[in-house]
Formats: sequence, structure tokens, C-alpha cells
Amino acid sequence: MTIGGTGQALSRRALLLAAGLWPAAALAQKKMPAPADEPAMSAARTIVAGAPLSVFLTRPPQGARLAIARPDDAASTAIVVVEPRNTVPALPTPGLAGTYELRLTVEKDGAPVILLRQPLVTTEPGATLAAPARVGRGQTLPVRGIGPNGEQDRVVLVPAGAPAEAEGPRFFPAENVEAVLEAPEQSGPYELRYVMNAPISGPRILARHRVIVE
Repeated sequence: MTIGGTGQALSRRALLLAAGLWPAAALAQKKMPAPADEPAMSAARTIVAGAPLSVFLTRPPQGARLAIARPDDAASTAIVVVEPRNTVPALPTPGLAGTYELRLTVEKDGAPVILLRQPLVTTEPGATLAAPARVGRGQTLPVRGIGPNGEQDRVVLVPAGAPAEAEGPRFFPAENVEAVLEAPEQSGPYELRYVMNAPISGPRILARHRVIVE
């Protein structure tokens, strides 16, 4: 007597029932949807270090916080903590390449509790600068600077050899990657810089462009 496909399926089910495995197998095949009132979080898992990370939130609980921490950090430890003001907030990311964790937390009994977590990898940052190599004293200098474009990043014109935190004519690429700067009144060698300023790294020069003021 030949047993068809239906008979084989019934036999397999009977064996699973006999072994007590049928309920588990059925659950494995049928993925249960998440409860409709549960919070959800989604964001890129890889991003350039220092770049802003947009996070898509659904049903965040009252008092929720977004945090970036190292994977082994306790819930109370974080590198960045932001209170989301809308459903697509942006977080500054650490300025050093590495492995981190994005978290959605809420405070319970005076301490943060992690509701959701997602791995986050930051890659080595870089930047590019474009500007004329020479400019007259007090004249305008058209400049372009593209990099991680974090909120605290700046493109600045400073004397050659000045420290990373030196001030001068500047603009913020997070607002616009192109600008016109006014050259100093004192002639000499200057340096146009893209300075990233991100958590962990602090001010860090990512690109330099030599400019002679004459």
C-alpha cells in the first residue's frame, strides 16, 4: 500500500505530537506579531563617526530617552543621551570609529531601564575642502566643506600651525556646505580646516587646505 503526501504529513504530525514537539514546531513556523501598543525603534546600523543619526520612533513612552553607549555599558551609563522631541529625532554619534549600541530607555524607580536596543557601528570619518589657494587681504573667499556634518562641526580659516580649537572666519556645514568667508587683514600663510567636534573625540581636524593671504 502506497502512502501519499497527505499521509506522510499526518504521520510526521503524529510523531511530533507523540514526542511533545508539535506545539513548539507550530509556533516556530508562525511568527506572532508584536503587540500594537509596544514601542518600536529603527535606525541605520552603520554610520560615519560624528555624523548625526536619525532614529525613527513609534509609540515612545512618556519620558523616553534615546542613548548611545558601549555594548557592555550599564543602563545608567551612556555617551550620548537625547530626549526625543519628535518621531524622527537625530543624535550626535561618537567621533571615534567603533562598536556601540543605540538604546531606547525610560526611567523607573529613579534609574534608566533599557526598553529597546540596536547595534551601531561607526566608521572612520573624513572630510573634503575646496577653496582658492590665494586670496587678497580682507577679500571674500568662496569655500566648500563636506564631512560628517555634525551639529558642532565647523569649517574655519586660521593661521597655519594654530591649535585644533583655534577660532577664525568660519561656517557650519550642518547648515550649508558652501559659504563665503572674509579673509584676514594680515597677510601670510593660513589654513582652511574641517574641524569635527563630536562626543568622545572632541575637536578633531579631518581636512586641511593651505591658503595664502596676500
